[in-house]
Amino acid sequence: MKLDRFINRPVLSTVISIFIVILGCVGLLWLPITQYPDIAPPTIQVTTTYTGANAQTVLNSVIAPIEEQINGAEGMTYMQSTATNTGNATITVYFRQGFNPDMAAVDVQNRVAKAQSMLPAEVTKVGVITKKRQTSMLLVFSLYSPDGSYQTEFIENYMKINVIPQIQRVSGVGDAMVMGADYSMRIWLKPDVMAQYQLMPTDITAALAEQNIEAAPGQFGERGNQSYQYIMRYKGRLVTPEEFENIVIRTNPNGEVLYLKDVADLELGRVDYGFSNKTNGQPAASAMIFQTAGSNATQVINGVLAEIDKASEDLPEGLEFNISMNTNDFLFASIHEVIKTLIEAFILVFIVVYIFLQDIRSTIIPAIAIPVALIGTFFGLYLIGFSINLLTLAALVLAIAIVVDDAIVVVEAVHAKLDEGYTSARLAAIDAMREIGGALVSITLVMMLVFIPVSFISGTSGIFYRQFGLTMAIAIGLSALNALTLSPALCGIFLKPHNKEGENKKKTVIDRFHEGFNHVYDGVLEKYKGFTKFFINHKVTSFGIVGASIVALVMLMLSTSTALVPNEDTGVLFCMVNMPPATSQERTIEVMDEVDKILADIPAINYRTQIIGYSFLAGQGNTYGTFIIKLKDWSERTKEESAEAILGQLYARTGQQIKDGNVMIFQPPMISGYSVTSGFEFQLQDKTGGDINNFSQIAQDFLAKLNQRPEIQMAYTTFNPTFPQYMVDIDVAKAKQAGTDPSTVLSTLQGYFGGMYISNFNRFGKLYRVMMQAAPESRVSPESLNQIKIRVGSEMAPITNFVTLKRVYGPDIISRFNMYTSISVNGTPNPGYSSGDAIRAIEEVAAESLPQGFGYEFSGMTREEQSTSSSSTAVVFGLCLLFVYLLLSAQYESYILPLAVILSIPFGLMGSFIFAKIFGINNNIYLQIGLIMLIGLLAKNAILIVEFALDRRRTGMSIAGAAVAGAAARLRPILMTSLALIIGLLPLMFASGVGANGNNALGTGAVGGMLIGMILQVLIVPALFVAFETLQEKFVPIKWKDTDNTELHDQIEQYNH
Repeated sequence: MKLDRFINRPVLSTVISIFIVILGCVGLLWLPITQYPDIAPPTIQVTTTYTGANAQTVLNSVIAPIEEQINGAEGMTYMQSTATNTGNATITVYFRQGFNPDMAAVDVQNRVAKAQSMLPAEVTKVGVITKKRQTSMLLVFSLYSPDGSYQTEFIENYMKINVIPQIQRVSGVGDAMVMGADYSMRIWLKPDVMAQYQLMPTDITAALAEQNIEAAPGQFGERGNQSYQYIMRYKGRLVTPEEFENIVIRTNPNGEVLYLKDVADLELGRVDYGFSNKTNGQPAASAMIFQTAGSNATQVINGVLAEIDKASEDLPEGLEFNISMNTNDFLFASIHEVIKTLIEAFILVFIVVYIFLQDIRSTIIPAIAIPVALIGTFFGLYLIGFSINLLTLAALVLAIAIVVDDAIVVVEAVHAKLDEGYTSARLAAIDAMREIGGALVSITLVMMLVFIPVSFISGTSGIFYRQFGLTMAIAIGLSALNALTLSPALCGIFLKPHNKEGENKKKTVIDRFHEGFNHVYDGVLEKYKGFTKFFINHKVTSFGIVGASIVALVMLMLSTSTALVPNEDTGVLFCMVNMPPATSQERTIEVMDEVDKILADIPAINYRTQIIGYSFLAGQGNTYGTFIIKLKDWSERTKEESAEAILGQLYARTGQQIKDGNVMIFQPPMISGYSVTSGFEFQLQDKTGGDINNFSQIAQDFLAKLNQRPEIQMAYTTFNPTFPQYMVDIDVAKAKQAGTDPSTVLSTLQGYFGGMYISNFNRFGKLYRVMMQAAPESRVSPESLNQIKIRVGSEMAPITNFVTLKRVYGPDIISRFNMYTSISVNGTPNPGYSSGDAIRAIEEVAAESLPQGFGYEFSGMTREEQSTSSSSTAVVFGLCLLFVYLLLSAQYESYILPLAVILSIPFGLMGSFIFAKIFGINNNIYLQIGLIMLIGLLAKNAILIVEFALDRRRTGMSIAGAAVAGAAARLRPILMTSLALIIGLLPLMFASGVGANGNNALGTGAVGGMLIGMILQVLIVPALFVAFETLQEKFVPIKWKDTDNTELHDQIEQYNH
């Protein structure tokens, strides 16, 4: 190749590189930063409330009609819904990866609108809300009173009025969910007094509908030929409890007036008493921030934190903000670790190259190439719309080795020319580039071709591979550009002709070291030639080793456990407390306080936020509680205080001390947007539409069998159908005879016991609800029904005349998955087993033990992992190898010879799996990324051996002689680049600290594969070359060139002296 122009015009070459660096810096400034690429599917959530209804009623009257309409929305993959005894309905619809979230939201909104006519009036009054939001939390923060000087109601409403509206305006916030309740005007009815005045709850509703209204009375003087016009205004809706107290319920002819305050107590209270929060044991209001699909998590969090900082300047004395969970903490700590590793790798590579090249000038050339290619890559990432994330950064760490490789090939070639006696480094560079330019381009194409098929994989792992593969491809392309322009130009400037005299000058320590090193290397080279000849003469042994390594590779691949991404210590733990059915909220709070004491005792825990009445796993209900535990910063914790260790400690202590409730503690998931837990998650489905108790029994039997499997640490469900309930039965005939009807009886019950939303009022610039319900002491037990009277004609009759109660049992929460009743199961695999093993165990147990009509579907992250199984990965690796093979066939004009390269690749892949087994690493995305890189690097080494051997064969050497000479000529650069990679990646392999598990997987795979691959390659590839070249020449005789060895004489001399 003619590259003289770049060598003769070094300024041009440096300008090209400076351009690349400047563009890279621009890209770096504009690139978004994320933990992982955006892989979570767009999610739309539909929520509403049916006050006072139980789970089954919500399911039948609200969820079923809405789901009927939503099902089949374009791009939808699955939907999950839950109905709770607190009257809440939630439907979450998941769409396929990359579907436009705005289109999804509009479609779902239109479909929900179709269902509106079928919903109960109470639900349409509250409204059905459709939001686009992801299912994972980015940030949890609370506003709390460290000295306990404020009440929960004040804190919640301060948060809702002064903080949350600003946060909702931050771009990318899908939902800011406050775990608390709005203000509400509470009308607490006194049933006994109401009965004395012959009143029912409907009378109160009617009075409010008449008197708590906005009106438009009009104006005086409009078009009346007057000088002035006057507006009339009505006081409008009532505002204070005192105004509500004076609502007139009835007037008697004798002038007596009955006011609302005579039959009820009024106060400014909460809409719902189901939630309460504490932070570090003090009253608090907590909020969870969820993002919209496609938004950048890091920017969303920074925007929210900026608003929180702004709001904290105006906080009343005695209130503080506390961040209980921030996914950015882990991200920035991990990126910091990766950058540290990058620098360490750079320094180690520099040292290895210096030892081999023995000349600081030569070492500077690869050292300049690294930053140029790596920084330039950022511009490429910016153009194709990637982000800076843990995967693209890992790709850059691995790219160091490849970039160095290209530069070393150039420097070596120029040195070889100078050894032949060239007196001008510039001419040496020009001639060297003519020889190796072609090989450089073909090697680059091979390397890029390895990484391009990777981006064909679909699904979640496809996105991971694409980010990694294309980052590598860009870095390799820039590296080749460097090797063809900057490196030879620098060689022409920096390198000096070799000086044969000067042997007797004084030797420094470094010179002595180099002499010793060269002496050892010469010895190794001699031995190496002997080994090579042995394998060439014993072809059966050589092919036996190839066969054995392929068999070993397949067996190791099948036996290594799989996972998508390794779990890391993110600095946060979740703890769920489940109380026995029908436990009151007061009792749940007592147990939560006991758990809080245990947490307060552990020094590694920084903050603990407790939410009563809510569980990430189950949903809302009095028997649930949640803790979000923020551990101290990684730098302040010892090895013994890792998240895993604290998890174990907490399980031990809660197991001993908490006897009433069931406590579950787990780490948040690594990939946000799928599920709340790490581990696995699936849904058992009842397709028969049968009895829920029977379904529950089948689920319990299934879990018992699953928990016996060695792969499963624990599998559990929060579903419980044994919540005590009372079935209300109405004697319709009796009611009709008395002159009333079931709907009047039920609306009276709802007004006293269920609570009714009967009107609105304005305050603090917001609209709040007016709620009516009997005072808490009037609805303590079934006996309190005796106090309730219903109007029959002109007198009051006890409601118990028409109503009987029967004790029954039922669930607290009912879920559906894809329109079948479902029970959600979560769990974690045993240490030493991966999520892939757990999935297999679930599939096997389900096949054995689930009866006809019952099925299961994976959900969340597990669904992704299961759908992107190892088969797609195998296809991709196959494609990679096929592409390399075809490209080499084109280059060598032979379908036979490239097999010498292809058959040497399994050595390295086997090496990766051997190391993975030794160090106990799962076959996860990081390890597979390392494997793909190895295919490229190992192919590169083999190509160089075959290329040089072919050159020597064409000059008339025997095939065996050519193979030995070619391999000997390439041993030094191969050793140098392989050792540079191995030593450069040692910091990754033994990384500790944040994000260490992913780094270890990447480092271990790459180091193991390169070490074992390189050793076997340099020994076996010459033998493979001899075998396949002999076969090739039987079909196509070789075309000789330069048989009198004029060109090669010096080089042969150089390697045989």
